[in-house]
Amino acid sequence: MRFGVLGTGFWAEHVHAAALAEHPSAELVGVWGRDVAKAKAVGAGFEVPGFGDVDELLSQVDAVALALPPDVQAPLAERAAAAGKHLLLEKPIALDVAAADRVVAAVRDAGVASVVFFTFRFQSQTATWLTQAARTELAGGAGSWLGSLAGTPFAASPWRQERGALWDIGPHALSVLVPALGPVVAVQAGAGLRDTVHLVLTHESGTASTVSLSHTVAPMSAGIEFFVHGDAGRLVLLPDAEAPVQAFRVAVDELGAAALTGGVHPCDVGFGRDVVAVLATAARALESGCREPV
Repeated sequence: MRFGVLGTGFWAEHVHAAALAEHPSAELVGVWGRDVAKAKAVGAGFEVPGFGDVDELLSQVDAVALALPPDVQAPLAERAAAAGKHLLLEKPIALDVAAADRVVAAVRDAGVASVVFFTFRFQSQTATWLTQAARTELAGGAGSWLGSLAGTPFAASPWRQERGALWDIGPHALSVLVPALGPVVAVQAGAGLRDTVHLVLTHESGTASTVSLSHTVAPMSAGIEFFVHGDAGRLVLLPDAEAPVQAFRVAVDELGAAALTGGVHPCDVGFGRDVVAVLATAARALESGCREPV
């Protein structure tokens, strides 16, 4: 499968392009960017051209990997799908439900495959954890991702600064708790210090889970942990946030399989849209201080 990368930032270069350049069954064809000079510079590192015209790159590929701010990603995903290209998207797929719905409609109208790169879902330990959870009568769960953007390549990211941990790492929490406990039907939310948020999610199954998220804690407080509990005790997931390239290679494989078979991936744009709906509901709940139905 021939891929183009849309984006020139750290994640585009060091995860998307790096994984595709070394992938045994995918070919990195080129890199597009809003700044053509950056696109050419990133492409040169992998010995592929940089493009300033997105349609020119689309004409040469079977699929695109998008590593762009969500509000930029969504319309380009629609455009690529309309051109018949399979999509490997970043989370969240958009910053509002209407934009996410348009991406879903474009993918379904075109009949292309889609995968959203919720990093933890492409790790073997998560797959094992979800299998164990499916065999257990669950009563609830919890997740915590506390960290700091300071000193990272994403510290100056405008959309992360504006939207905070809820929209940046909240999708990862939902990507593991929703398949374990079921769709979210209502959200309660409370704000902590700086961008810290605490959520109570009511699931369709009748269970509830809690999630704490922050990009602004002290370094010694950082950590990631999820668990569900039920008749077999507590099942703990400690995902690896330090191996995104390996996980991305798996996502490439699974997009290729979905494209070949015409199947729907569990992390397709439909699931991505449902995640956006929960995040938007949580944002409303934070503003109103009330419990909000999804």
